[in-house]
Amino acid sequence: MSSNPSFYWLVIGVLMMLAELIIPGGIVVFLGLSSVIVAAALWLSLISGLPQAFTLWFILSIVLLLAFRQLTQKLVGGDSHVDNTDEELDIYNQVAMVKEAIGPGEHLGRVSFQGADWPALGDGSEIAAGSKVRVVCRENIALVVEPLADFD
Repeated sequence: MSSNPSFYWLVIGVLMMLAELIIPGGIVVFLGLSSVIVAAALWLSLISGLPQAFTLWFILSIVLLLAFRQLTQKLVGGDSHVDNTDEELDIYNQVAMVKEAIGPGEHLGRVSFQGADWPALGDGSEIAAGSKVRVVCRENIALVVEPLADFD
């Protein structure tokens, strides 16, 4: 076994770059590349000592991540999925089932919606249990609903 610090930096760097195959994401490979560069700098006696080695590794890691991660993501691709960030749009116009009568007036009832029970407010009229309703919006933790017409 070698007592040369550049050997250890090289081994750690290669192991990190190989770990990128198991932990994809384009980050670990840059940390490993930084370790290999630090090993070269130690071997060429451009730096000496552990504090300088860690400082160089830290700076190189940040520079490589900031400079090349976007490029790596474009070349390799990756999972990117953009969901709707407005929850109100996701629930608008969805159908729910009345579990406890809603109304008259502002009397809270309960609806079953997306597998859960929700408190619900109506349009002021009485909506009987067992009826289907359309979700208009959400007000705090209650859904605001309107009765479905018979032809829906």
